[in-house]
Amino acid sequence: MTYSSVEAPRIAAIVYRAEDDVDTLLADFAFGRIAAGDRLGGIVQRNVKDAAGKKIDMQLIDLMTGEAIGISQTLGSGAGSCKLDASGLAASAQAVTRAVANGAALVVINKFSKQEATGHGLRNEFAEAIVAGRPLLTAVPEKCADAWRAFIGDEGAMLPCHREAIEAWWAVTAPRLLPPRDGQWQRRRLAVEDDLLKETR
Repeated sequence: MTYSSVEAPRIAAIVYRAEDDVDTLLADFAFGRIAAGDRLGGIVQRNVKDAAGKKIDMQLIDLMTGEAIGISQTLGSGAGSCKLDASGLAASAQAVTRAVANGAALVVINKFSKQEATGHGLRNEFAEAIVAGRPLLTAVPEKCADAWRAFIGDEGAMLPCHREAIEAWWAVTAPRLLPPRDGQWQRRRLAVEDDLLKETR
């Protein structure tokens, strides 16, 4: 998928299926762009798994601070599921609001899913970023694609769940929108680079 610098939309959604690891895809892209010096803000999701590979916890990572925000509460050993933590969701909403207020070149919100489609979750923060005119990247499950289109109208790009598609969209969007770098984003870039080096050792 390619765009010219004139037609590239500011809003993009990665449309994914249940079997796609969209959380890792979005996080890898975001951390890669921060390491490259881009001013990103918002949140990406990190799933914590046990030794058997079963997801036991969900965290959202604030892209401006690196803070991990817990958003799930386990319901007990026999529950087989978890519920969203209200304080964690409030903190993640603040992370998005802070990114918009501080002029992030790209606001990332991990998902527009069932909660947002029904008027809850981070729907207000999505609207806040859009009204402010900030470039926005998110992920949308196939079952919520119609609700997403109804929410944004014809403004956004629908991207396949591939890194190349995200990079292609950002390559033509970024040059028009990136503001000058400042110390806050420079410090975050150095922190991300340090984390990446630790992972390769």
